[in-house]
Amino acid sequence: MTRITITGGRPLHGRVQAAGAKNAALPILASTLLGGGECHIANLPQVRDVATMNTLLSLLGASVKQEGTGVVIKADSVQSLEAPYDLVKTMRASVLVLGPLLARFGEAVVSLPGGCAIGPRPVNLHLDGFKKLGATIELEHGYIRAYASKLQGQRIDLEMPTVTGTENLMMAACLANGTTIINNAAMEPEIEDLANFLNARGAKVSGAGTSHIVVEGVSQLHEAEYRVMPDRIETGTFLIAGMVTGGDVEVSQCIPGHLDPLISKLRESGAEVHETSDSIRVKAPAKVQALDVQTCPYPGFPTDLQAQMMAMMCVAEGTSVITENVFEGRFLHVPELQRMGASITVDGARAVVKGVPQLTGAQVMASDLRASAGLILAGLAAEGETQINRVYHLDRGYERIEDKLQSLGAIVHREPASA
Repeated sequence: MTRITITGGRPLHGRVQAAGAKNAALPILASTLLGGGECHIANLPQVRDVATMNTLLSLLGASVKQEGTGVVIKADSVQSLEAPYDLVKTMRASVLVLGPLLARFGEAVVSLPGGCAIGPRPVNLHLDGFKKLGATIELEHGYIRAYASKLQGQRIDLEMPTVTGTENLMMAACLANGTTIINNAAMEPEIEDLANFLNARGAKVSGAGTSHIVVEGVSQLHEAEYRVMPDRIETGTFLIAGMVTGGDVEVSQCIPGHLDPLISKLRESGAEVHETSDSIRVKAPAKVQALDVQTCPYPGFPTDLQAQMMAMMCVAEGTSVITENVFEGRFLHVPELQRMGASITVDGARAVVKGVPQLTGAQVMASDLRASAGLILAGLAAEGETQINRVYHLDRGYERIEDKLQSLGAIVHREPASA
């Protein structure tokens, strides 16, 4: 167990490069199970969730070899069709192997998923979709057991736009007989990235990135080379870090169009924002202005940047209202921010944040991945020393975050939690 210690109060200046997107890498890695041949996947973020997915693929019998910041995966000899509890409990995205295994082998056994404690995220929408495609689903002893001699293309109208549900069904439909139409699909860029990889392997997916996805089933997928898109959430986290510290930060090798809602809000709060085709630079104002934020599915403001924005609003001038519309229970970071002197009142899905002149360092506890990032940002802005415990959450989704922050001038280091 380690913790991160931050001595705050230093404006961040400089440039960092965005890593590959964790939330695009995970479904792409899972989708390698759909066929044989060598898949060369580059620009993978070096984070725990990616390592967990690679471990799961190896456990199922795929060959996984590191190649620089990427991997070479060969799934010709899959020997197991079961994703066990010990792995799935640590990462919800493990459920993404369900669709590929079911479509290719006609059977899959996957533990009900775990992951971050940010409210219920049931997989019933995935399972209802698989049933529409002709699968038999059984739930017993904490496991999902799915069977289908051959999936059949159908129209699937999702009750709500679920990201992993859209990805799981899209992957399964690639090997189904006939055409599958997914309506009310999630529209996140990571879904489009997955579709691009699938198409590079010979799939016929159109409409990814919109609410209407069409998949024409093919008999098999072949090998391919692919580079994972940059991480928009990591990009946003570093831009907000520049704002919360009164600094000037540029993130390179990103896709600015993926962050339009954030860029709009940063400008509203007083930031000077400069965009190129693959970079964003944010210069903080003398005093950040309060603003209201509502999280929504893409293309709305991302829930995965809500905790980071709350940290910024804690030191803004005025009162902000943050409304969380995507996940229940995603205000677990509030009590920790209050320990640092933040003035926050929570009423259901709304948090009212009254900006204070200064946060103060304290010992705090991370509850989930993005809450960890929010506490890091609060620590950067605070006076004195902040110690963040349980940072294993952070390592699930951020690559070498302390090294990147140090390169921007932050005083931050990792140490054993018992020190």
